[in-house]
Amino acid sequence: MEEEEFEENAGNNDDFTEDVVASTGLGLSFEKRLERLSQSDRIDQLYGCLRYSAFEERIGWLYNLQPCELFDEDRRRFVSALDLYFIGEIGDRFKISIVYPPYFYVGAKLGRENDVYAYLSKRYHNRCLSCDLLAKEDLDLPNHLAGIQRTFIRLRFHDIDDLMKARKELQPIVKRNTEREKEQESRPELAVLKRAASSNSRGSDLVVDGLSNANVAEKQIDGIIELREFDVPYHIRVCIDLKINVGLWYGIRGQSSSGPQNQLVLKPELIEQPEPIIFAFDIECTKMPLKFPTAVSDQIMMISYMVDTQGYLIINREIISQDIDDFEYTPKKEYPGQFHVFNETNELELLKRFFNHIVDVKPHILVTYNGDSFDMPFVEQRAQFYGLNMFNEIGFRKDSQDCYLCRPCIHMDCIKWVKRDSYLPVGSHGLKAVTKAKLRYNPIEIDPEDMCRLAVEQPQTLSNYSVSDAVATYYLYMKYVHTFIFALGTIIPMRPDEVLRK
Repeated sequence: MEEEEFEENAGNNDDFTEDVVASTGLGLSFEKRLERLSQSDRIDQLYGCLRYSAFEERIGWLYNLQPCELFDEDRRRFVSALDLYFIGEIGDRFKISIVYPPYFYVGAKLGRENDVYAYLSKRYHNRCLSCDLLAKEDLDLPNHLAGIQRTFIRLRFHDIDDLMKARKELQPIVKRNTEREKEQESRPELAVLKRAASSNSRGSDLVVDGLSNANVAEKQIDGIIELREFDVPYHIRVCIDLKINVGLWYGIRGQSSSGPQNQLVLKPELIEQPEPIIFAFDIECTKMPLKFPTAVSDQIMMISYMVDTQGYLIINREIISQDIDDFEYTPKKEYPGQFHVFNETNELELLKRFFNHIVDVKPHILVTYNGDSFDMPFVEQRAQFYGLNMFNEIGFRKDSQDCYLCRPCIHMDCIKWVKRDSYLPVGSHGLKAVTKAKLRYNPIEIDPEDMCRLAVEQPQTLSNYSVSDAVATYYLYMKYVHTFIFALGTIIPMRPDEVLRK
């Protein structure tokens, strides 16, 4: 038996299930899972992330990671894997896929470990990659500091789908056995009656070593009393076991004959970070008087964004009364903003220009301010109005937590940092207030009720207001959020967008 330190459960049941459904083919047919795999590869290629599969070592800075499935041609089945996204030494990008079997632990009654091991080995021999007895330090034991270890059964699976099915089958057994154990503790006479009944059954039905097949199976099942680490999200599990963290340099091999742990070699001597492409945007919309903008009836009239200090503004000329020329908006010397303007004929052309520019730029990080709640869903719904699918165009869609995420591109919503880490009071979480407090300048402010009027009467004033939000969002992220999140990522085994939002 191996001797390892036992890790406590991480995360919770609901988060794990949602993570699995979002990132794998849980419950999907074989054809749907193949389609999902092809779709993921297409989005990765859209952002220039091709899978590196050679044996030669390549140096890269890990900026993102995503759980995925791969189809194993040899075994003719799907296997769980982790996609790792890198920026190379010369600014190129690539990914590798590390195949790593998911697993959880089954706890047995003291002295019944071998019975449970025999039962699980037989029951899951077709679905289970391996079944092992491992000695672990159980922190639930009152004397765990003495180094006393407890034996657990580890079930390793080919993919998350098999793990979830096994977990679903075993949880009712655990619940039944724990409830029965509690009842026996509260009523000791039940334990005496059970032992007497067991003795009578052994005397009347002897088949194998004094026990019938039914009684052997029942005895083995009764020994299962808990599941451990079944709710650790797969990508966190792999990062913990293989010591993988974003924000660090690695020597990477696309393949390794000695296992996944040798596909990555940490390069601690490399300290300086590369410069990822950062794309920060903000939208301005029409609205009815005294109402909040709604994507059902209102339109996007401007999209302003900055890509590595270069600014862009897309104008919807159906709403804006005249063409806008290129201009500069530099609120402070350290926050330059030269803006190139695209005057588009209507909202559809505006959206196409926006999506195409994202694909051309291929950002590593997309930055918004309250984008999860407003900008991203508004853009998505307006695109749907014209028959465009935002996920097919740029790879972003809403997950189970109402966050807009993409596999190869990180979405950083700066309002999450403001609410959790900025130490600003609750009433000062708007972008204008945060700009004053953190960037130390007074941004342009316009009454929302005047915006539609200014689009006709003073379009240049409205343009200045629009780009001011993009400038504030970009420099707020660069000054406070970027370094902070990736520094945390070097010690927290999560994706950067999770480090920001958790």
